[in-house]
Amino acid sequence: MSVPTRVLVCDDQALVRTGLVTIIDAQPDMEAVGECGDGRTGIELADRLRPDVVVMDVRMPVLDGIEATERLAGAGVDRPVKVLVVTTFNLDEYVYEALRAGASGFLLKDAPPSQLLHGIRTVATGAALLAPEVTRQLVGKYADRIRPTRAAQVETPLTPRELEVLRLIADGLSNGEIAAHLYISQETVKTFVSRILTKLDLRDRVQAVVHAYRHGLVA
Repeated sequence: MSVPTRVLVCDDQALVRTGLVTIIDAQPDMEAVGECGDGRTGIELADRLRPDVVVMDVRMPVLDGIEATERLAGAGVDRPVKVLVVTTFNLDEYVYEALRAGASGFLLKDAPPSQLLHGIRTVATGAALLAPEVTRQLVGKYADRIRPTRAAQVETPLTPRELEVLRLIADGLSNGEIAAHLYISQETVKTFVSRILTKLDLRDRVQAVVHAYRHGLVA
């Protein structure tokens, strides 16, 4: 029997926390290992319990979900934890900042339980939850804030073909669409995506899109 996915729930509303924990614990492949109402406690519990996924609210007291996400999953964290942001805001600055901080995806609080469970399972596998086109819309909306000056642009370790694939990812294309565009197989695309993530030390496609904008690799 497979080991259940261990989930930590961080939300400042007790009723929301109880609902999330109940839904998670009802699944045979999941286990709610803890809950809390602020970001600082979330970090402490994550360090102690080592959950597979943290379900993180954005607006919380003591320490908000964005700062907590950065401390759990941001660049330079020795043992990053996968974070799924659950928010009442759709495609807004809070969500973008959470993704930039290292979150693997986001859901709206009014999403049905089936979407929440799908999101936890997706993030737990190491994949990004956001559809590529949603990622592009989200990052593109705030790209001007992170697009570097010409002087700040750096050399990329990617080959020309890998760079081409990265730009297509940032344009919102799926693996199948990239394969059709470049006249290569989907397996080859998966290989390119894997190389890109490895070379750039990124966790998923969401971070790849943010990286592409941040380093001036896409217009």
